[in-house]
Amino acid sequence: MSSPCRQLSLLTGAWRRKRRGAASLSAACVHWRTFCSSAAEPDPIETHRTRLFQWFSHLPHEEKQFGGYFTPETMHVDPLILERKPEERAGLVCSPLQNRTPSGPSVTVQQLFEPGNASDNDRGLNVLLYGAVGTGKSTVVRKLVLDWCAGTTLSQFKLLVPFSCEDLSQLTKATSLRDLVSRKYLHLKKIPLLSGEGNQAKDVLFLFNGMEKMNLDFRIGSTELCSDPNEALPPGVVVVNLLRKYLLPEASVLVTTRLSALDRIPQKYVSCYAQICGFNDPDRQRAYFTGRLLQQTGDGAEHHEAQALIELLYLNLQRESQLAAACFLPSYCWLTCATLHFLHFTNTQAPIRTLTGIYTSFLRLNFGGEVLGTGAGTGVPIQEHQSSLMLYVVRTVGKLAFDGVTHKRTSFSEEELEQWIGGKTKTDEELRQLAMFRTDVLDFFLAPCVKRSAALAGVLSENDEQRYVFAVPAMQEYLAALYVVLGENKSALEKMTKQVSIAIGSAGEDVNALITILSKFIPLRIFAVFNLLKLFPKLYEKIVSHNKGSIARTMAAEMFRTEDSHNEDVLDQVEQSLLGVHGPQPQQHSEGQPFELYPIFMGGLLHYGNRVLLQQLGCTIKSTTVVQITRTLRKYLVRELSKPQPPEELMDLLVLLYEFQNPRLTAEVLSSIRSIRLSDIRMTPLKCFVLNSVLSCAPASYQLEELNLSSCHLTHNMLQMLSPAFNHARHLNLQFNSLGPESCVLLRDLLLDPKSSVRSLQLCDNPLLESGALTLLEALPVNRSLRHLSLMHTGLGDSGALQLAVTLQQQSGLEELNVAYNNIGDNAALALVDACREHPSIHTLHLYLNPLSDVGKQSLYVRGVPKSHSSSGRRVRVLASVTEGSDLSEDWHPILSVIRENISSWDRERVTQQLKVFLRDLEWGRQQQQSVWKRLHFRRVEKGVRQTLQMLERNATHSK
Repeated sequence: MSSPCRQLSLLTGAWRRKRRGAASLSAACVHWRTFCSSAAEPDPIETHRTRLFQWFSHLPHEEKQFGGYFTPETMHVDPLILERKPEERAGLVCSPLQNRTPSGPSVTVQQLFEPGNASDNDRGLNVLLYGAVGTGKSTVVRKLVLDWCAGTTLSQFKLLVPFSCEDLSQLTKATSLRDLVSRKYLHLKKIPLLSGEGNQAKDVLFLFNGMEKMNLDFRIGSTELCSDPNEALPPGVVVVNLLRKYLLPEASVLVTTRLSALDRIPQKYVSCYAQICGFNDPDRQRAYFTGRLLQQTGDGAEHHEAQALIELLYLNLQRESQLAAACFLPSYCWLTCATLHFLHFTNTQAPIRTLTGIYTSFLRLNFGGEVLGTGAGTGVPIQEHQSSLMLYVVRTVGKLAFDGVTHKRTSFSEEELEQWIGGKTKTDEELRQLAMFRTDVLDFFLAPCVKRSAALAGVLSENDEQRYVFAVPAMQEYLAALYVVLGENKSALEKMTKQVSIAIGSAGEDVNALITILSKFIPLRIFAVFNLLKLFPKLYEKIVSHNKGSIARTMAAEMFRTEDSHNEDVLDQVEQSLLGVHGPQPQQHSEGQPFELYPIFMGGLLHYGNRVLLQQLGCTIKSTTVVQITRTLRKYLVRELSKPQPPEELMDLLVLLYEFQNPRLTAEVLSSIRSIRLSDIRMTPLKCFVLNSVLSCAPASYQLEELNLSSCHLTHNMLQMLSPAFNHARHLNLQFNSLGPESCVLLRDLLLDPKSSVRSLQLCDNPLLESGALTLLEALPVNRSLRHLSLMHTGLGDSGALQLAVTLQQQSGLEELNVAYNNIGDNAALALVDACREHPSIHTLHLYLNPLSDVGKQSLYVRGVPKSHSSSGRRVRVLASVTEGSDLSEDWHPILSVIRENISSWDRERVTQQLKVFLRDLEWGRQQQQSVWKRLHFRRVEKGVRQTLQMLERNATHSK
């Protein structure tokens, strides 16, 4: 074959091979596309389950109050659900304190959709689930959807399609059912279950949550009939036809709504009524508290503390307290858990939380987006006449709360409720709104009074009246504060000036033009009136500014009421309202109790974060209002703090500054405070966090003369939270707490800090022990600021005293040292006295209540002046006994004073033995005296010692 022919043959063969390869490659591509297509098109229902689970697993921001450790599965507790007959559908379930036995067995949503409940097997069921605000409708819906996604409930339905009626009410464009579903759930766009063919829709369950937000109209003349899922209609008409069973009659529908909207769906279109009744017994409540409070505590100390809190809560609920009546609503169980978590599990790593923020979040959870619109049958869309439900609450219930706080009352009669809640309503629309509010919301805030006075201890007679109280006492003070800060307590003059000011402001240039024309024809006297009207806006601003100043004056006056000065601080009062009072009941009537949270809530409501939440609820607090109140409040707080305040009132002030979250105001107020005395306040991690947060607002140069935290139940963990605040204190008093050796590491670091200016450190009656004392002593050679150190009754011992004597040789600056009541013997005491007498600045050493012999005590006083400074003649005061040999000690009175102050906390036998030794020394010394005056002086001191012994015996008798 010739060369050209061979080349042509090769080219032809290559072309054929290439064509066969391309054909095989094309076939492979077709097969790959088919495989990819089948793999890329998952089951739309499974996609729907996955995405629904992701959407409904998302928790509201308010759940971060608990640290974000919770899921709906772990914290859900089923509320009581009762199936109702049509004739009793509007019947309310009484409080569990009034009726312990429900009117029927509890059912689940799964049981409501059982096949036996359907009268016609060809039609799906329409279930209407209703309940008042706070009973748990939204929580039940969330858990229901999650359980369906997991396949644990309602498994007879292949498809669950949930809708928010609030979203549907915002849609204005007509749309078909198929498009409505695909608009919310794109992956269900072509699903055959919604095609309307055959009876496929029997496997579908529609869920419409919050039906009261839609104005459904079942009249034929208003909503046309439609059986085509592809026909475009307004959303309300689509929902009506689903409920009529004209559109997809085989599908089932679950509707949730509030009590006031029950009659919007005619009875003939409802297969079953079911009412959510909340938690009707303490066991459900306890299960809720356990799920909330035990989830994140682990197995440590916090876990045991949470268990103790749950036990106290359960005891309070079993006593049929007012708290049990409030926790009938799951929403108040949430508020109780959030408050207890805030009070007991605050730490420095958690985000800033305030009590005002918890109550504001609580109201946003329950009333966020809620409006008070027109009722059904008015012919007017709800959106055109809607007002904030929360603002309506403030103007009615808040007005009642404010009146109660003003007149120091916590309970109200039915006549008072009618006066403040009903008011002088005139129009039909106002009456309709009031009826809706009474049905849905009023019982959320007010509950029948559980506690009876002595006169009402028996059965109520015909003449007796039922009293009502706020479900949670603090809610009355919160709503009263919100009522005031929003400016709803305006006088008639203020309201009139606002209306005129707005009218003139809206007229603007037209008013000026009119006045210019009329001035040519109107007499001067009448024209002056028009000029006054032009000035009205400025007059109004002056009146408003005066009103904001009065709010600040009210806050300051309520903070420092003299009759409230001996009450427990507000945080303890809040805790007692939740956990109850165990042991002897305080002699305090509920009607006369102080409202100390009221001014604190007013301050907290001015914080920007709370104002943002309130803005979402339709309650606007303007920035100008905050500035005016803050400016006046600072002036009044500074003036009041110039007077000494009891520890409880001072703690309340710190809480107010913390709730305010205004660093500038806090720094300005702190500038007028030179000492913080919180002795005998039961400190908690939260109170320590509050104190540290407030002091952190002060500049680094700010110094307190005294920070007194004696007898405050401080622990090592609390000391860690407080350690940054100690740098601001010159005199730090930590005596009578529970600080152990590990706390001495923090105190040593404090003394080693170059920024520390602590001049006096009092640690008496803390179990530091020898190891802790030795750790603390490591800082003495370096520290230059410390002048007074008290280690009385800390377990120092002989070894610690000897080490202290060695350490003093390397330290300069200390002036007074107290090591009394430390089990120090003669040799260690003498070594310590020698070290002090050689020290350049120590002038006083406390050694009383140590097991010193008579010879040892005598040796303490006969020691001469320091060896290296014998010419100076300086002498160290050694307080070891009320006598010095045969003479009285000049320091006998300070010794007895210290013993009397601590007599209740010290070992009774040890103190009794020491006092008897004092009496023996006094008797021997008196016998050595020749002077009558000296003998009388000895008698006087003996009398003081015997009185101290009698105090000790009385304390022993009372303790038994």
